[in-house]
Amino acid sequence: MPKKTLFLAQLFITFGMAFSMSGIMGFISVGPDFLTHWPLSFITAWPIAFIMTQIITPLAFKLSHRLTMPARA
Repeated sequence: MPKKTLFLAQLFITFGMAFSMSGIMGFISVGPDFLTHWPLSFITAWPIAFIMTQIITPLAFKLSHRLTMPARA
């Protein structure tokens, strides 16, 4: 996969995950009043999520490849 495509995919994925998770967790912890806190939670969560994907994605791919490699004879 081209690096530019992977980078853009990580931007879109982390945007969606940070948006949805900050909203869901805000609603669970605060209730309907979470809407006042949601924008700040999202703005805080998105860069953190993006940085973490830069670390976790290569590790996840390496681990996945190791676990699915056929056994050598």
